[in-house]
Amino acid sequence: MKKTFIFPGQGSQKEHMGKDLYEQFPNAKAIFEQANDILGERFSDTLFSASEELLMDTRYTQPAIFIYEVALAMGQDVVKPDCVAGHSLGEYAALVVSGALTFEETLPFIMTRGQVFYEAFQKHPSAMGAIIGIPDEQVLAVLKQVGEEDGENLYIANYNGPGQLVVTGARSSIKKACKILKDMGAKRALVLPMKGVGHSPNSAEEGAILAEELKKLNFRAPQIPIYQDADGLPHTDPQEILDNQIKLMTHPVQWTSITNNMAADGVTEFYEVGTDDTLQKMVRRMKPDLLVTSLLHTPEYEGKVHDFSIVKE
Repeated sequence: MKKTFIFPGQGSQKEHMGKDLYEQFPNAKAIFEQANDILGERFSDTLFSASEELLMDTRYTQPAIFIYEVALAMGQDVVKPDCVAGHSLGEYAALVVSGALTFEETLPFIMTRGQVFYEAFQKHPSAMGAIIGIPDEQVLAVLKQVGEEDGENLYIANYNGPGQLVVTGARSSIKKACKILKDMGAKRALVLPMKGVGHSPNSAEEGAILAEELKKLNFRAPQIPIYQDADGLPHTDPQEILDNQIKLMTHPVQWTSITNNMAADGVTEFYEVGTDDTLQKMVRRMKPDLLVTSLLHTPEYEGKVHDFSIVKE
């Protein structure tokens, strides 16, 4: 029986996230304090008191999620993963936990990443839409139709499961596409509150900037395999891991493939390392017979660190 840690991405930020983790678990506190030292400011204090509005700013969202997830994973020693994966931004926490990157060198990059995407949204406001219950080919057809009508390029950014997609592009065009898909019978077709950048050719400019920053990092052979979003496959070769990180800037997240490939490779226990049950829902729909849970519900954390999940499935 293999265990995996899965790390969610942007959208999993919550008000007061990490405060109880910091106060009760010394190893987790050490990660937060290390972050403060690296950044030269009391970022943890800002995080613990940040408003929802501030946490929607990618300059805060991205480091907040990254620091929290590394602290949550390393704040305990009861569950040891045999492999890891992260959804979009979550892949960086997975890289650190796997040993492919160090926390010290990755955090400054995450700060840069958040700034680059903040500036991108200021220049080109865009959005992401969640689509559930419509075949992929029909979604692609609608994106093509709306894109041609509006003179915009619309893309699938995330393959989150069979019939579960996230699309990205200009806000007005994504809103129009969501209405069309809802009228076609989609169970869900709505514009998400998060800013819509990343994982499509629309982010080529930002991808080029961040690719140069990624090349400055010292990628190592991880201690355990990391299943990467760019292709859904497990990797241990540092150059392959770097190449996939660069590719992901302009290519969709292949979460469906990651889930299926992990299960095929013998993973039977999925532990989400995040504030809520975002990834658990995705995995559970695809693999209802496997153990899909949260690290928050292991004996060490249960009842001590808040689970922000709203709906249990």
